Amino acid sequence: MLKKDSLDIIEQYKRSLAVYTIDQLRYKSHEDVWSIGQMYIHVIDVAEEYIEHIQTCTMGTQVEHGRKTEDGEKAFAEKSWPDVRVKLEEPVNRTRNPESKDEIIAGLDRVLEKLKYWNEQVHEANQTCKVRHGWFGWLNAHEWFEMIDMHSRHHLHQKARLEEKLAEANHLLNN
Repeated sequence: MLKKDSLDIIEQYKRSLAVYTIDQLRYKSHEDVWSIGQMYIHVIDVAEEYIEHIQTCTMGTQVEHGRKTEDGEKAFAEKSWPDVRVKLEEPVNRTRNPESKDEIIAGLDRVLEKLKYWNEQVHEANQTCKVRHGWFGWLNAHEWFEMIDMHSRHHLHQKARLEEKLAEANHLLNN
């Protein structure tokens, strides 16, 4: 059964889109900081990447004896991504701004559709078939499924910070 949390978090992202214009979604308070739209694109892209890992694990026949890292063990025990700001090695501008709100909605809908499909498959997967996560270590299909929820919730903190910067900019423009 699909974790209600996974659906709820994606739906929460969709609902919150209603308050933004495309210009607000694309607003960057600083060159080295993502816009809210870039954060949405990142959440969608990572969810789709993790879904590909689920597929790899479910189709895999080779057993991987690798284990989670200490951080991975802790994250899964707490069912939460560590509360740290992660600095990606790629340039901030590599994650593109969205063209439209419809693009974001379509991406979130794709993620929901894939989550619903893989939810039915993930429990049948050989749990010894794993794909390595760069930070958390070797994860099976079920763990990759959980990672989508954990990663998406993690970015709600960033979303709140970006919304504060957007509100500050709007306040300055309106005075």
